[in-house]
Formats: sequence, structure tokens, C-alpha cells
Amino acid sequence: MRRLTIDDLDSCIHLAKDRGWPPEAHKWRLLFDIGEPYGIDAPDGDGLAACNVLTLYGDAHAVISMVLTASRYARRGLGRALMRHVLDRAGERTVFLHATEQGRPLYEELGFRTTGRVVKHTGVFAGEPSGLTRPATVADLDAILALDAEVFGMDRSAALRRMFSFGERVRVAPGGSGQCRGFGQCWRNDDTIVVGPVVADDESTARALIGDLALDPGGEVRMDFDLAHGSMIRWAGEHGMGEPWEVAFMVRGGDLPGDRSRQFLPFTQALG
Repeated sequence: MRRLTIDDLDSCIHLAKDRGWPPEAHKWRLLFDIGEPYGIDAPDGDGLAACNVLTLYGDAHAVISMVLTASRYARRGLGRALMRHVLDRAGERTVFLHATEQGRPLYEELGFRTTGRVVKHTGVFAGEPSGLTRPATVADLDAILALDAEVFGMDRSAALRRMFSFGERVRVAPGGSGQCRGFGQCWRNDDTIVVGPVVADDESTARALIGDLALDPGGEVRMDFDLAHGSMIRWAGEHGMGEPWEVAFMVRGGDLPGDRSRQFLPFTQALG
């Protein structure tokens, strides 16, 4: 069991493909940059037997993602061992993650509880420009970070500061006095454009940001909605988004801070 480095990126991608996941090299690079990837080398010498990524949000919160075990080493306790390792590393932090039905029993054994459900939608978005948002610039970053800290309740600045290099587009809904009423980005994940994060003061602002980001991406877009945002899900469906796939949102420790009603789309399920 060891801390992985960027030299292990190809092994992580190979492991993902082994389990039927897309390669997602762009996302993996971001996680290597801001997170702590861990892995277990395969005893047969062929890459990794298991891996996961821990991303710390300050001293009080963390997220675990990319939990994978090679199919030939399944059901040997490697995933559980790595989970215990990163939970020890997280210490007293409140930890959250997104779980498939296959992974949920393990996480429940480790003290996680389901607090919500998140549904992935993909499709070709159909709509018109809102006229309410504009491209963001680095000059907007302070306002973006301030709004995110208020709404998310924890420090995501390491990820958000990389939006302008990681994402394809970043947009804001301007407010008065240099503030913003919302922000969002879209980024390319293999052949799909993912919209997220989207944080906004209200649903109409979120719809404007999502619509403007999802227009004309050159292919399918993906949006991951919390089931609590039922009216947003119906709106997205009316604009071409479909093929839902549901996962559990799970938390270990205390309750998460912030205002989830204004968290419309996650950065990615790997980062919350």
C-alpha cells in the first residue's frame, strides 16, 4: 500500500478500464494534482490491484473517490484495506463520497450513512442563450470563491482555482458590487462534456448558467443532479437530458455544512 504519483496514471486508467469505467485521464490528472491517490501494487506485477483517492477540504472535511479493485483481485479485502487507510489519514474529518449499489454495503460497514441520492443524466441539451450570464475571468475568482465558501461550507479553493485551466468554459451570473449570484463550469471528460460545479443563489440563475454552459458543446453533455432538485431534473429532461443513472450520497461523521439547496451540480462526483 503506497501513495501513488503521476507516474502511476496509466496504471490507474488501466484499472478503471478493467472495471468497465471510462479512462477519464483529464479527471485523474486533476485528482493527482489536488488529492492524495493511494494504491496497492498487483502481486503479479501487472499494474495496480486496487486504488482510491482522498481529497482533503481543510481540517474538517474530505471526500473519497475512484475506489477501484482489479477484477482478478476482487473479494480479497483490498478495497476495504485501502478505505481504512484513507479514513485513518482523514482522521476526525467528516468524509463523504458517492456510492454505487455494489459499493454501498462496504461503506455502510465503515460507518457511512446515505443522506441523499444523485442521478446522472446525459443527452444533447436543447435551448437558447439566457442573456443572464457571461464568461468568467480570473478577476471573478475572489467572488466565486466567496460564494462557494458560503454555499458549500468548506474550502474547495484548490479545485476551483484550477477551473480556468481544467474546464472548457467558466461562466458567472453577475451581481452588484463585484459579487456574483452564481457560477459554473463545463469540462471535457473523454467524449462527454460535464457541466459542474454549478452554484447559484436560486433556481432561475442555475438554469441560466447550466443552459449557457451546455449549449453547443459538440456532443453529449452530462449533469449530475441531487434528487432533491426535482424541478431542475424535470427542466433538464424537457431540454433533452435523459438516461438517468443513480448513486447514493454518503457521509461518515457529522453533518455536512453549507446550503445544499444552492448546490445545483457537483464539480464531479469525485470532488463533490
